[in-house]
Amino acid sequence: MEARAYLKYLRISPRKVKIVLDLIRGKDTKVAMAILKNTPKAASPELVKLLKSAIANADHNFQMDTQNLYVSECFVCPGPTLKRYMPRAKGSGNRILKRTSHVTLAVKERETKEVNA
Repeated sequence: MEARAYLKYLRISPRKVKIVLDLIRGKDTKVAMAILKNTPKAASPELVKLLKSAIANADHNFQMDTQNLYVSECFVCPGPTLKRYMPRAKGSGNRILKRTSHVTLAVKERETKEVNA
């Protein structure tokens, strides 16, 4: 069983978000939270909120133990791109692409090994 959280229309390029997601993939949620809080990237505060949301979903919707959760899956897809124009020399203009991202983060419960006596 896994719990998911989605963040849509984040106004940061998917390429920049992917760098931060690669740091937390497969880590325990506590370790992932510490990494995100100490990473000086623009996407980090938004991903902290997303991770908290995924943990809350696991606890509330699936009654998972929050102590045994880890980031099982996280990826980013490009959202719609806003097209803008910047005036340039001789009356021309260049196109500016303001990219957006859709981020998906899933957490799972670690399998605990029981020892039979």
